[in-house]
Amino acid sequence: MPRTSTPETEMATTPMSTQESTLDQAPIGRAVRVASVVGDDAIARRLADLGIRAGITVECLRRAPLGDPSVFELCGYQLCLRRTESARVRVVGIEPLDASAPRAPKA
Repeated sequence: MPRTSTPETEMATTPMSTQESTLDQAPIGRAVRVASVVGDDAIARRLADLGIRAGITVECLRRAPLGDPSVFELCGYQLCLRRTESARVRVVGIEPLDASAPRAPKA
């Protein structure tokens, strides 16, 4: 049976952008998927220790008034990163969050 789709279903399943950008550019309230972390120094290793690895979904929750630092949610916890740290995280698939998906309560 051929698959039929409407513009609404295509829009709901297609990410807004699959273009690669950095985590510091992620819009507030949008989910992104980590593609990679730039570098092989202590900061890159620390980001990996904190759970920022390829394939992990991260949501930008809020930013300080001047845009630095930002608070992100990943792996069930919230993490605050400086712009210099979040700029090292390459992300793809900026898409709206699914409102029907279960979410952990905000602390």
